[in-house]
Amino acid sequence: MDTKVTKTKAFSNLIISVFLIAFEIWAWIQTTMIKTAKNAAVQPWTFPRIMIIGMGIFTVILLIQSILKLIHMKPDDPLAAPAATINPVKDKGVLAALFVILLCIGYVYFFKSLGYVVVSCIISAIIMWMIGLRNPVKLVLISVLVPLGMWFIFYKFLTVNIPMGVLQFLRDLVDKF
Repeated sequence: MDTKVTKTKAFSNLIISVFLIAFEIWAWIQTTMIKTAKNAAVQPWTFPRIMIIGMGIFTVILLIQSILKLIHMKPDDPLAAPAATINPVKDKGVLAALFVILLCIGYVYFFKSLGYVVVSCIISAIIMWMIGLRNPVKLVLISVLVPLGMWFIFYKFLTVNIPMGVLQFLRDLVDKF
């Protein structure tokens, strides 16, 4: 293959679509390990599989478009332009994305011990700060009230038992009413 073609946006799209398909296959396999809930209309694996199918549809479309574009690409095509660098030293957006990935790993790590509400408050406050929300009142209110509200809806109305960690007393308090 021509080295000029391998440096285009179209070729980058082809490569990322192959990696995404591999990831989606891995994710689907992971959902087969989730236990089925008895007498439940919606299974714990339902939402992840819906997301994987949706992502898969768009990934296959990207793959097909990339292949067709590489076959029929003209020099003046926007996707014939050189692909941008993803060097985190040169691109602050990539560095921010890597930091958010680390935050997500931390979220999963601390989810059970600290609980959904505490971890969600911390992570959402950090991300809101990163995207430019600097008003401390809004930052605190949103990062605290949204996770609390979501927990309450899931716990009371959808009867989903979400780990509360250090805020277990809050669940006990809500159960009294």
